Amino acid sequence: MTQPSAPSVLGVFAHPDDESLLAGGVLALHAAAGARTAVVTATWTADSHRAPELADALTALSAGAPRLLGYADARNPDSAPGGAVRLVDAPLDEAVGRLVVHIRQFQPDIVIGHDALGQLTGHPDHRRTHQITLLAVEAAGLPHLYPDAGEPWHPSAFYAATHPRSGITDLEPLLSEVGKTLLAVPDEYVTAVVDVTAWLDHKWAAVCSHISQLRGRRPLPALLSRADAQRRDSILATEYFTRLGLPCGGPAASGLTDSPPRPW
Repeated sequence: MTQPSAPSVLGVFAHPDDESLLAGGVLALHAAAGARTAVVTATWTADSHRAPELADALTALSAGAPRLLGYADARNPDSAPGGAVRLVDAPLDEAVGRLVVHIRQFQPDIVIGHDALGQLTGHPDHRRTHQITLLAVEAAGLPHLYPDAGEPWHPSAFYAATHPRSGITDLEPLLSEVGKTLLAVPDEYVTAVVDVTAWLDHKWAAVCSHISQLRGRRPLPALLSRADAQRRDSILATEYFTRLGLPCGGPAASGLTDSPPRPW
């Protein structure tokens, strides 16, 4: 059997479309290299209108079937027709436990998710998902935590998708046109820059699968659909990440070190 040339990746994002906009290129790249890829989505339930859109987007990215935590969006009651609790109101231990189940089932080499700022506009669901993911990637490897959630699994790395100040030249004015501010990190905070130009067709097809987000003035997919192709490609062709510390499972060092982490 041919071994994949890229590590397996599990994305954990707040809303349908976050996976496509923030890491669609990386997901498509890893899948094409033969790696297993999947996405967990924290909000919008299986009976909401965005669930089929998410399924279509993941098909475009070869990232399997949707994996849903089953919570409601902080700002949209349509996200949970059955009346599920909002992610931001859910008990933290419960939400972490739900994500640990997916991590242990999928057993990813790499987990990717939101950054601490909450991705561009600081959406509370983005920030909460970041917090849950940080806790879950560590908890998944500890057998005494969530013992009923499956066998322990240690991901090798957690990368937070982010946007550096130098990388928002085209995106910032696009958002400002509809009154959105943009939160970016200092350039030195970024530890991985991935050119996904070769996967733009897959990434844009995934974004466009979120049909409900192509309508209206403010959703980012709608803004991108109205932009000229060159500007849109410039925005989507590079994905930025910050590697956050995780136990690696190797022998303990004799002291603390400030050496840089392994490259992606």
